[in-house]
Amino acid sequence: MIEHGIHTIDTAFQRDHFDAAYLVVENGRGAFVDCGTNHSVPRLLAALGPAGLAPADVDWLVVTHVHLDHAGGAGALMKELPNARLVAHPRAAPHLVDPAKLIAGATAVYGEEEIRRSYGDIVPVPADRVVVAADGHRIDLQGRELLCLDTPGHARHHHCIWDQRSRCWFTGDTFGLSYRELDSAQGAFILPTSTPVQFEPEALKASISRLLSYRPEGMYLTHYGRVGNVGKLAADLREQIDAMVAIGRDCDGSGDRHQDMVAALTALYLGRARAHDCPLDDAGVEAVLHMDIELNAQGLGSWLDRDRR
Repeated sequence: MIEHGIHTIDTAFQRDHFDAAYLVVENGRGAFVDCGTNHSVPRLLAALGPAGLAPADVDWLVVTHVHLDHAGGAGALMKELPNARLVAHPRAAPHLVDPAKLIAGATAVYGEEEIRRSYGDIVPVPADRVVVAADGHRIDLQGRELLCLDTPGHARHHHCIWDQRSRCWFTGDTFGLSYRELDSAQGAFILPTSTPVQFEPEALKASISRLLSYRPEGMYLTHYGRVGNVGKLAADLREQIDAMVAIGRDCDGSGDRHQDMVAALTALYLGRARAHDCPLDDAGVEAVLHMDIELNAQGLGSWLDRDRR
């Protein structure tokens, strides 16, 4: 069901219902929020027709941050949107104009072969089409205001987008990950993401509180889709951030810190999944969360090393 002109687009990154982009439609004009990878561009363009739009009707592409599953396809998509401008956090915008450091950082995490397979060649965005959105920047979509607020914690180049019309946030990765396979009668299951290399637990908790101060009715997560009951989910996130910090501290200095953190994180999430009555068994939950557990362990390691310096 389409509510408030917000269309959810499955970018097909990695698997179905893992990575979403959003199309906001207002009075015959459109704005994309996040865009997935180069491989996602045909899906985003295909979503325009059913929404009553053509590529020339899109005014904005807003990226929450420049991790490649959110913004890797920005340059390729902008080539197809003749009238659009790209809106990005001040720390993100330079990497969209010149993506060399972005590519190098992602390659260090995932490896060159995986970057080629999952993302393709990252295309720069012309500087004159980029709008730098400082904290409090307001985007006008045919009279519908989208507000950009700085939300560090997952990444220092992250902002979330407030849509007053729907009273919802587009949260990127600030409000964590929630996959529909793990929903139960209790509602959505959620976990934080500490993907390397800029995880900052206290900043992330402060950003979550800032989102809640707007009394949102829902959150549109990149991973994946809209969730409600935001007060409970926020409490779940805060508890887990503290638990993840404790795991990192406990495992720091162990013989195999990374694998010890992977094991401890797996136990944390499986225990919470069982308490949530998730419909999948432990093996199924691990299959859904395997990559996120690995990345969360890497991110905790980056945070511990940076904190030590």
